Amino acid sequence: MISRFLMLSFATPLALAGCATGPALVGGPAVQVLDTAELPAPKQVGADGELAYIIGPLDKLSVTVLGLEELSSKEVQVDTAGRVAVPLAGAIDAGGKTPSQLSSMIEGRLRAYVRNPQVTVNIVDSARNVITVDGQVREPGIYPVIGEMTLMRAVASAKGAGDFAKLREVVVFRKVEGQQYAALYNLDAIRKGVYDDPRVYPSDIVVVGDSPARRMFSEILKITPLITTPLVTLIAYRR
Repeated sequence: MISRFLMLSFATPLALAGCATGPALVGGPAVQVLDTAELPAPKQVGADGELAYIIGPLDKLSVTVLGLEELSSKEVQVDTAGRVAVPLAGAIDAGGKTPSQLSSMIEGRLRAYVRNPQVTVNIVDSARNVITVDGQVREPGIYPVIGEMTLMRAVASAKGAGDFAKLREVVVFRKVEGQQYAALYNLDAIRKGVYDDPRVYPSDIVVVGDSPARRMFSEILKITPLITTPLVTLIAYRR
């Protein structure tokens, strides 16, 4: 399954033109048409598909030092500057680190007091491990990402699509390495097994039908009323 990948500029009106791979957006020199299978995954996703969580401000962590209960903390909160205080280890810059990286840093600090310390850091509660679900859903809001969440599960977490939702016009927004992407999905086609239910990640924004987010795709929808493959775009803003 191949979807069309487009870089959009909203400074000029968008029109549609035919090409060898199907309809493409044409709107000036900023438009570039490529082929891709899906939205790019966040940078912290490894080759095995596992999400390496990055610690951020206000996250709550548990710190366990094997065999040393007095140095362990069932719950410690990262402050707004991204620092966390650990017994004997002191204040450590945790922001931007993975739990594994923070574990190694704490072990390094504790070696001055403990022989061969073994430290485990786990996420208790995350201020950033969430997605936003908006548009025509029954309960728009911010929801935690639990395990490998997919688009259908994200909509279900908001109590499902609303009575007036347009299931063929579901948009997912994602920022990867400073680039803003958007993809248009047909939720009804996914339910019927026409194509796979795409995975969503923390910080994604999901907008279901009938909302301002669909305006960027309005010209496409006039020409291709039945979206049977995802339409993935890179949104380029003029400076």
